[in-house]
Amino acid sequence: MTAPRESGAPRPPGGSGWALSPGVIAAAVVAGICLVAAFVLSRIELVLVAAPLLLSALWGWGSRPAGAAARTSATIVGDQPDGRVAVEASARTDGDPDAVHVRVTRADRAPEDAILTPRSAARLRFRVAVSHSGPQRILSLAARAIGPDAAWTGEPSASAVAERVVRPGWERLRSLPLPLRLLGLTGGHVSSRPGDGGEFRDIDRFRPGDRLRRIDWKATARLAQRPGELYVRRTTATSDAAVQLVVDARDDVPGAVADWSVPYPRSGVTSLDLAREAATSLARAYAAEADRVGFDDLSDPARALPPRAGARHLQRVLRALELTSAHGSASERARAPRLAQGAVVFVLSTFLDDQAARLALTWRAAGHRVIAVDVLPSRTADDLPGRDQLALRMVDLERRLRLDRLRAAGAEVLVWASEERDVLLRRMAVPARRR
Repeated sequence: MTAPRESGAPRPPGGSGWALSPGVIAAAVVAGICLVAAFVLSRIELVLVAAPLLLSALWGWGSRPAGAAARTSATIVGDQPDGRVAVEASARTDGDPDAVHVRVTRADRAPEDAILTPRSAARLRFRVAVSHSGPQRILSLAARAIGPDAAWTGEPSASAVAERVVRPGWERLRSLPLPLRLLGLTGGHVSSRPGDGGEFRDIDRFRPGDRLRRIDWKATARLAQRPGELYVRRTTATSDAAVQLVVDARDDVPGAVADWSVPYPRSGVTSLDLAREAATSLARAYAAEADRVGFDDLSDPARALPPRAGARHLQRVLRALELTSAHGSASERARAPRLAQGAVVFVLSTFLDDQAARLALTWRAAGHRVIAVDVLPSRTADDLPGRDQLALRMVDLERRLRLDRLRAAGAEVLVWASEERDVLLRRMAVPARRR
């Protein structure tokens, strides 16, 4: 964020980069008013008031320094043992100003202003606490020079920004829900189709195409009715699952409801932090089972990745999750994104509006298994006034109706921040015929 420019400050003829301070202009205006009032009212004491103000304004006008350009830089130098990020910054100016006005904006904090000597501003060190994942603006620094007696102020410099992409945390998942039908040809899951590599299915007569090594001689000796009749042991084929992770990154809300509308909320876990953690955990778990994993961002259709397998594709999905950030605006889609046939769809959203729920219902109607992952963090609303408490109750009611509509359509709901998350995943991993 750049430092604010002084509005209405005239520039001297032939000078560039400096503007008169509002104090000098105010002193000149007050001195003029006092002189006019002294002449009209014949009050000599008003001249005594105007004289020092006028002299100070003239002194400030004539003390314009040379060299007003300010240059800033900010560099991340490493991580501290306490989890903070060390940043070295500098604000240098041309010439020899009396002071330097710097504006520092750190992560999750409102901008802070400070007046420093040129020597102190030339080397600044910060330790910034980073409490969120994803793209983070760790620190931004802007500066401007201040002339003698603060009579002149220089042009604000361009902001120097230190940025970093913070990797989200992830949980090890032991139970994974599978699609309603496994359509892949290879993988680590047992399907219902006959084939090689799976569990025992049944014993049947030998047919053209059966492999000789699958002949069960004991079953043949027991069941054969005529000479030359053979029986083979059949197994179920293994298959892989197609998984689509759909992240609703249109907004990012914290746990404190009072901070939903403020530009700098208090530190704490936000909905996008939970969404990145949940999507990363699911992507790693499914990729470990050789399943195909895809990614889609409801706020940016250009970032979609189709479901594929392999370590390189997993890295692309994880990188896309790391770069996911809140866009702040809803983009209505003319049609739902196309998914792989028979895919299981994880919709990670706060479900504070209808778009994510509407897409989930569309995919469920198309025959996909849909799991709605609620990533809204645990909320605190104790400091809300009575009117806002009523509004929050209305929002909760609408949100509960959306989730009930999803359950009624056959979708499953998983609260990621719940203590029973592993239990719910274990239940979802049980095949539907057994449930």
